[in-house]
Amino acid sequence: MTILGIDPGSRRIGYGLIQKNLNQLKFLSAGILKIKSRNSFEVFGEIKDQMDFLIKKFQPKIIAVEKLYLVRNQKTAIETAEARGIIILSATEHRITVKEYSPNEIKAGVTGYGLADKKAVAKMVRATLAEPRLNFIDDATDALAVAILASQKGVDME
Repeated sequence: MTILGIDPGSRRIGYGLIQKNLNQLKFLSAGILKIKSRNSFEVFGEIKDQMDFLIKKFQPKIIAVEKLYLVRNQKTAIETAEARGIIILSATEHRITVKEYSPNEIKAGVTGYGLADKKAVAKMVRATLAEPRLNFIDDATDALAVAILASQKGVDME
């Protein structure tokens, strides 16, 4: 089963794809959705197009998305919430199960400590996927962590 993890942001959206076979996890892909437009309405279309592309290419059974957490910058929070809505819309249009996890829940699930830093999360993502050389921008690593947590939760596993 393929799981797509998403770390939503206002301009940078990380994605991470893993394959789960029994209790084995395999790294498939990770990166950042490329948002080129400055116009917010065009950004929405770009997010939707790129999500649709990832879904068609990898055919995930689950899309796991990080929940919005408290953000000091209200404009960023609104833009991130809008991006999450588009991501969830894309998943539901393709009839894919969506699971949401808080940042602390993701950190605790991957590292065992809900207040772990980015380095600890990256280290455990590499260890869990048996890929010691994985080195991505934080958003992509966080997206892989979301996918790993979803794989551990045992939700809708076939």
